Amino acid sequence: MPRLFGTDGVRGLANRELTADLALGLAQASAVVLTSGRRAEDRRAQGRRPVAVLARDGRVSGEFLGAAVAAGLASSGVDVLDAGVVPTPATAFLIADSGADFGVMISASHNPAPDNGIKLFAVGGTKLPDEVEDRIEAHLGIEKLLPTGGEVGRIRRFADGEDRYILHLMGTLPHRLDGVHVVLDCANGAAAGISPEVFALAGAKITVIGADPDGTNINEGVGSTHLDHLATKVLEAGADIGIAHDGDADRCLAVDAAGNVIDGDQIMAILAVAMKERGHLTNDTLVVTVMSNLGLHRAMEANGIRVIQTAVGDRYVLEELNADSLALGGEQSGHVIMTEYATTGDGILTGLHLVAEMARTGKSIAELASVMTVFPQILVNVRGVDHHALDSDEVIAAAVRDAEAELGDSGRVLMRRSGTEPMVRVMVEAADQATADRLAHGLADVVRERLAL
Repeated sequence: MPRLFGTDGVRGLANRELTADLALGLAQASAVVLTSGRRAEDRRAQGRRPVAVLARDGRVSGEFLGAAVAAGLASSGVDVLDAGVVPTPATAFLIADSGADFGVMISASHNPAPDNGIKLFAVGGTKLPDEVEDRIEAHLGIEKLLPTGGEVGRIRRFADGEDRYILHLMGTLPHRLDGVHVVLDCANGAAAGISPEVFALAGAKITVIGADPDGTNINEGVGSTHLDHLATKVLEAGADIGIAHDGDADRCLAVDAAGNVIDGDQIMAILAVAMKERGHLTNDTLVVTVMSNLGLHRAMEANGIRVIQTAVGDRYVLEELNADSLALGGEQSGHVIMTEYATTGDGILTGLHLVAEMARTGKSIAELASVMTVFPQILVNVRGVDHHALDSDEVIAAAVRDAEAELGDSGRVLMRRSGTEPMVRVMVEAADQATADRLAHGLADVVRERLAL
């Protein structure tokens, strides 16, 4: 039976795969596992109940799923602070800021509106390790906390949650944003209210798109997975930069004044160099995933910055950051983690610091991004194959070795199986796009031939 939790919580089609019953059960199981420690026991000994922060993005299904989660927590003797619609990183911050025992964010991030998800955070607003998620899954439907009377939890509004988060973001800024014209794409998601307010307070001139959420249009043609609209608006407005969030605002991608994409690797390169100059880049080290562009590695080497690689997933980046108390890491997709200020990827925070570096240096985002030369890269998803057999197939392994030999030091091959569906991902980087395309599609053909179901 496949594992319920994926790389970032539990996701699925709302009211089909992710039902109210499942949300209720996950909340009850989470209450059992996440309130079993000494901290929660001490709180109960003092006559107080454990506390959880609950929030969601603007998907219409988040309303009934949020109600189910709140019911599951309160029926388990947990007080619920309902922060309403706020970004995922705001939820993580509020858990720590309020001293809550854990928290729940209902969001499917960059997925289409019909999907939804449940993300769980531990005390301090950190993501749960795999083993804790497995314990929660094991408790589904078999053990519940069922207090009665005055021991049941209460549900109340986290009335000043959004204001706390805004003040926190403003307090992180190394430089005001005066003089920079920013187009903000809020993906019709959780950033729609907060991001424009914060950028305006920080002094930027703002133009806003994707800030009219109706519960069904989140990520629809806008946001970090659809940058064409943002690029067009930047050109129309004559803006200096465009910033795109995803539905729950834990990502940030950008476009320059000419409409060219600035991806997460380039953003990390800019921030890493700036943080090193200010003495804020711990051990002069950046943490990235195996998907980061070879150009980022070359740029960091040229600037005296060490790079550590992890598996794909911001949670693995965060684990490495925490293990060595490092300051900066992230993913090409725009999940950027700045541990001095956040426990998870924060798209608004990232965007603020990116624009702050423009204002501080007087340079355009294109000039700043030129610290890194992007190697042409292609990703081919090979679907409908026996992905579990990938690692044991010698013919595929030989094909990969041949491709790597051809590339030498001018590129690389990354082939990995999907953790959620019968699919193999083939990524190739090369000095030119034609070589990358040829090798990637050739390897994909080998995978199809060898692993066809």
